[in-house]
Amino acid sequence: MSERAERTERTAHLCAEAALFMRDHVLSLVSHDLRGPLNAIHSWAYVLERKLDANDPAAQRAIGGIRSGVDQQVKLLETLVDSTRAGTRTLALVREPFALQALFSDSVDEVRSGLARARGVSVAFESGLSTEQFGGDRERLAAALWLMLTFAVEASADAAKVTLASSVDAKAWHAVVTFNAVPAALDDPSVPHLLEPFARSQARAPREAGRIAWVLALCKRVAEAHGGTFEQSEMPEGQPATLALHIPLVAP
Repeated sequence: MSERAERTERTAHLCAEAALFMRDHVLSLVSHDLRGPLNAIHSWAYVLERKLDANDPAAQRAIGGIRSGVDQQVKLLETLVDSTRAGTRTLALVREPFALQALFSDSVDEVRSGLARARGVSVAFESGLSTEQFGGDRERLAAALWLMLTFAVEASADAAKVTLASSVDAKAWHAVVTFNAVPAALDDPSVPHLLEPFARSQARAPREAGRIAWVLALCKRVAEAHGGTFEQSEMPEGQPATLALHIPLVAP
């Protein structure tokens, strides 16, 4: 297989993984956000039952219908939503020692030679690393870095610059992607894209506090599996935005 074909195949694999984790992330949000109202409905049904006439068959049928509807919705969440996302709920890691500098530079090269080149976006690498080693799942971390950089390129204008800065302190290593946000670029039909249209469109929507864009779910899961964190800043038009991965040096 040629180098170009291998790169195309790997890009397709990374896009599919990003879509898989996004799907399960959305299902998790659906499960969480629906259970609260359903629990409230179930509790209020008991309150109403005590207020209604026990000898009124219509009222008792209404209460029974409410409870039955709630039970059916909870069962659907358990059988459809929770079971569907079970595949990525526990993320298995293959921990092996590897050089951090090589991980970062390889990730930059991969995005630079793919979507960034097609979009006319430059990708710079600023590193304070030398020979530091880390014991973690290199392939999973590489996928997270690829997605961070790819998203930054997707949200950048033509001829823009995306920067990956890496560093290590006494407790963790850090990877911070910085770009000047142009949210409209996510949906611009005149330029190449890799991420799914639905994911790019949702990334432009206002975010609830503490929540990330759905398409970046893989980054969050990989960080958490390594005992670390993933952060996404807001994307004000034309202003610097960041995506940050923080991974502790000691495995959880």
